[in-house]
Amino acid sequence: MTNNVNPFSLYFDLANGNSEEKESSKRFLSNMKGMFNDETTLQQIVDEEDRLVYEFYELDLPKTEGNILFGTSIVYPGKVGDEYYMTKGHFHTILDTAEVYYCISGQGYLLMENPEGDWKAGEFKPGNAVYTPGRYAHRSINTGDEPLVTFFAFRADAGHDYGTIETKGFRKLMVERDGKPEIIDNPNWVND
Repeated sequence: MTNNVNPFSLYFDLANGNSEEKESSKRFLSNMKGMFNDETTLQQIVDEEDRLVYEFYELDLPKTEGNILFGTSIVYPGKVGDEYYMTKGHFHTILDTAEVYYCISGQGYLLMENPEGDWKAGEFKPGNAVYTPGRYAHRSINTGDEPLVTFFAFRADAGHDYGTIETKGFRKLMVERDGKPEIIDNPNWVND
């Protein structure tokens, strides 16, 4: 089986994760409704200024088993109430799909959880790679004062399931307590 992809290279800036060769997908606070615990504060911030929370550069490759999608994710610093800026998070449609993230700059965590309730937070700091096993939803969280830039890779046919997270949320939240990140139970998590 051929996948009709020729060898290629793609440039990502090691300082900021940007690529001049591709357009990024952007997620603003208005795109994050239902993701943060404090919806009232979220709406107040959006009404003042709809800030950019994160953006990512991802390839457009055929969604076939033999290809690997990769790109960069940039999560900007900020908080909604005491909850740090984060990506929406997702499971893969092919649930057993693993993904790897490599931290280029910034600091934060990759929060991961599986349907059975196991969870883990992998630390992001420059040079750290975090492996997300299959069956784990995952979201990047910026706990620092500068953009959190990561490089990611996963199988191209894996797909993204954002709907489960949009409906149920994550079991855990990462919030600031006494100037430090702390993981707490999500009071709005939907257990069915």
